[in-house]
Amino acid sequence: MGIATGMPMLSLILRVKINMRRIIFLFVITPVFFYVSAQKTVQYSDSIRTLYNIPEISYAVVEAKAIVEIAALGKHSINLPDTATLNDRFHLGSNTKAMTAFIIAAYVERGKLNWSTRFFDLFPEWKKGSNTAYANITLLDLLSHRAGIQPFQGEDDVQIPNFKGTDQERRKQFGRFALTLNPVKPDEKNPFIYSNAGYTLAALMLERVTGKSWEQLVEKVFNKDLNLNVKFSWPENQLHKDTWGHTYEENKLVPVSSAKGAHLDYTEPAGDLNIKLKDYITFIQLNLQGLQGQNNYLKAKTYNYIHKGVENYSLGWFNIYENGKELSVHSGTGAFTYFTIVHIDRLKNIAYIIFTNSFNDNTTQGVRLLMRKLKENHGS
Repeated sequence: MGIATGMPMLSLILRVKINMRRIIFLFVITPVFFYVSAQKTVQYSDSIRTLYNIPEISYAVVEAKAIVEIAALGKHSINLPDTATLNDRFHLGSNTKAMTAFIIAAYVERGKLNWSTRFFDLFPEWKKGSNTAYANITLLDLLSHRAGIQPFQGEDDVQIPNFKGTDQERRKQFGRFALTLNPVKPDEKNPFIYSNAGYTLAALMLERVTGKSWEQLVEKVFNKDLNLNVKFSWPENQLHKDTWGHTYEENKLVPVSSAKGAHLDYTEPAGDLNIKLKDYITFIQLNLQGLQGQNNYLKAKTYNYIHKGVENYSLGWFNIYENGKELSVHSGTGAFTYFTIVHIDRLKNIAYIIFTNSFNDNTTQGVRLLMRKLKENHGS
């Protein structure tokens, strides 16, 4: 376990006080013991951040219409003096999947698609030349990882040709290529085959019926309709003071500049958005409201299907039943530089969100401990 050299104690105390001023505003109508618990959580979180050498941690505990607890701790980069703020952006990695599924669900509600729409009903010209095992795959199969598409998770991937053209054109070429490959078959231990490429194919179906690119649909649904501030790829840390992702090389953290262009190719709908914690909270609260039976941007029955419609992995969410609990869970890392995680307790109607700007075993262990602490404090 790597242990970082901590900041001077005075600096730590001042930072905790600054964060507590932010939290006081959110706790003006809550009981005193909740405030004290939040204060202790900030201190605990910062000790975890320091012990596990995580440059920045931002976290929140939210209910359907309230932020119970929120804080931003640490630094944008290990090599910079910039301190964390609640306006910092984080790469979502695979937590993008739930957002892509959300967009698709909106167009299913509008009748543009059905969950049972077959891929080759929309791309009949691709059927010849594709592996026959995919002949009847549906939109639902792709979003729930039941289509057997090769994973393309960055390790042991099939060699991909160097496609040319716009992002949308290259995604189409990649999708067509992925469909020529042999499928991966599920078994008793693996009831689904987690596939980033599957989400590219699902996005291609959406693009075909709307006539718009995935990027245009992200802009419309999240930025125009919902007034969120969602952006693509890595947070821009060269023009603005913002987070740097950190890789782990030769037993040390290495900050990654957004100028390096270490961005996803072809599987952007599976994992290539960035967002501020406060805007992500709004997205999660829409889901919480829907799971409580309230219609908002989507209908309540749609949220229920998104989260619970398919066993094990539903539509952008792991669907978990264990120890008398019902959870929607997902984590994400963008090219091993950020790590984000969200747990939705569907029975208690509360969600726990943690964003970090590093990824290694230390990061995941620290996040695991913080998640456990947040749940202990709030009865999950």
